[in-house]
This record gives sequence, C-alpha cells and structure tokens, in this order.
Amino acid sequence: QVQLVESGGGSVQAGGSLRLTCTASTRDYNAMYMAWFRQAPGKEREGVAAIFTNGVSVYYSDSVKGRFTISDDNGKMKIFLQMDNLKPEDTAMYYCAAEGWTPRPLQAREYHYWGQGTQVTVSS
Repeated sequence: QVQLVESGGGSVQAGGSLRLTCTASTRDYNAMYMAWFRQAPGKEREGVAAIFTNGVSVYYSDSVKGRFTISDDNGKMKIFLQMDNLKPEDTAMYYCAAEGWTPRPLQAREYHYWGQGTQVTVSS
C-alpha cells in the first residue's frame, strides 16, 4: 500500500513558477516510480514527468520538457515538480502517482496508487 499527499498548487500568471510536492507513505517499497500527471476538464489524463526514487531515471512529456523539473528528496519517497515559465495551457488538476515498477512511466494506466490532486491555474 502507498498513500500519496500532494501540495503546492495555486494560481499564477503566465510566465510564473510553482513547485508541487508529493510525499509517499509506504512500508512496502524502498524505491519506486513516482510521477506527476495532469488532467484538464474534458481532456485525458496526461503524464507530465516521472522519476525512479533513486534519482537516476527521469522522464518528461514533450509539452513540459525544458520548463518543468522533477526531482526527489534523496530517496526519501518525496518528489517535487518545479514548474517554470508556466503557460495557460498548463492549467489542470495535477496528480501524483506511484508504482513499484513500470516500463512506461508516463502512462496513467501503469499506476495503481494516486493522490487526490492539486489544482494549478495559469492566467494569461
């Protein structure tokens, strides 16, 4: 079992920055894939960034590459998503997800554990 708690969402103007945090609580895993997904109204859930919590492997969607940075807290089951140069199209509910292992870290169907989400709104 894995419990996930997100924080750090909010409202910002285009060009601004936000930092999301996700903390995992688990007795079953020493390391795992953790990822950020987002979902805007009427759209499918999209993989944004993923990391294996040893910090070696990171993955980004093309839509955020160069603007967002995913990192972890030295393997302590806490990850961050630094979002810079935010655009109105980044507006969505952002979800943290976790899975022991997956060959497809940016695909939502690969993840069993999900947080409740945090809203990010970017105004033009």
